Amino acid sequence: MSRWWRAVATTAGGQRSAEATNRRSYFTIQAIPREVTGSRVSSRDRAQGRIPAIVFSQKYVQSKPNDPTSIIASSSVSRKFLLTTERKQIKSILNSVDLPFFYSTTFPLQIRAGSGSSTLLESGKVHKDEETGKILNLVFVWAEDGTKLKVDVPVVFQGEQECPGLKKGGYLNKIRPTLKFLCPAEHIPQKIEVDVSQLDVEDKVSLNDIDVHPTWKLLSKNEIIPVCKVKATTVDS
Repeated sequence: MSRWWRAVATTAGGQRSAEATNRRSYFTIQAIPREVTGSRVSSRDRAQGRIPAIVFSQKYVQSKPNDPTSIIASSSVSRKFLLTTERKQIKSILNSVDLPFFYSTTFPLQIRAGSGSSTLLESGKVHKDEETGKILNLVFVWAEDGTKLKVDVPVVFQGEQECPGLKKGGYLNKIRPTLKFLCPAEHIPQKIEVDVSQLDVEDKVSLNDIDVHPTWKLLSKNEIIPVCKVKATTVDS
């Protein structure tokens, strides 16, 4: 069974085509294990051009039986690895994917026995959250196919050039630039597309107007919240 990974970055100071998939698969993140932690060890790794990282299992559970949006991280962690990754490679990957799609993109990940080693300890996919600024640490969350992960998915607005309301001088208020879903690891969407080509002034698109994959669970209690709205331009007197 293939494995997928989800990642979150700590920083100082955020429909996949075949071509895009092939481009991303070229980047395989190479990581090596580390046995100790601490600020001095992390500072030494950074000075050597590496980024401290951690990989652990993560499961989400529904904390309230009658509330499908009450999704929290389970406290049970069955696997955990301490790693380091090469800063140059991570920066190269960051440069290959435009924000805000970086944090909903997957990459292969290989954990090797040591620097330059050909011994492979683990292999899988990495799903990375948005990051900006200087990278200090990386946190990867490991999940088997079918395990559900909480993901912030970017919203892409299409049809602005044809939008009647914008042609009349209105502007598109992009209220929700991302949407949070609980998704199976093998069905993480890179983006959600919202068509605004038919919207007039004061028209809006709400959460419940968006068709998504049946396995995705929208983590919002109010599905009538607008994602975007065409508003009239205010003219100062």
